[in-house]
Amino acid sequence: MKILVVDDEEDVKSLFEQKFRKEIRSGQFEFSFAFSGEQALDYLAGHPSEVVMILSDINMPGMSGIELLKSIRKDFPAAPPQVMMITAYGDNDNHDQAMQFGADDFLTKPVNFIELKEKLLKTL
Repeated sequence: MKILVVDDEEDVKSLFEQKFRKEIRSGQFEFSFAFSGEQALDYLAGHPSEVVMILSDINMPGMSGIELLKSIRKDFPAAPPQVMMITAYGDNDNHDQAMQFGADDFLTKPVNFIELKEKLLKTL
């Protein structure tokens, strides 16, 4: 499964690669990383049918995760099928907004990687 992780904190890349080392090695998950909403849209434009899941932070400079979500749902209606929003703020406004604009799931930071792994495996 190809997963695009969108987060302005670049240390997220090494964190995901560490937490999912076994799954990456076995070919179960393949991660790509974008460090802004704009980068994510560029990536999707070049790989629209490859990405199965997007994990996006909500609070990013420039394009927010909510704006990215709106754009994905408008410009890429066929793919990706799953968008999971991640935020440090587990408040109802962000959650409601994300769900209203078509998010499939919602996680709060710090990410519980055991829970995330279970959710990802369910979508396989």
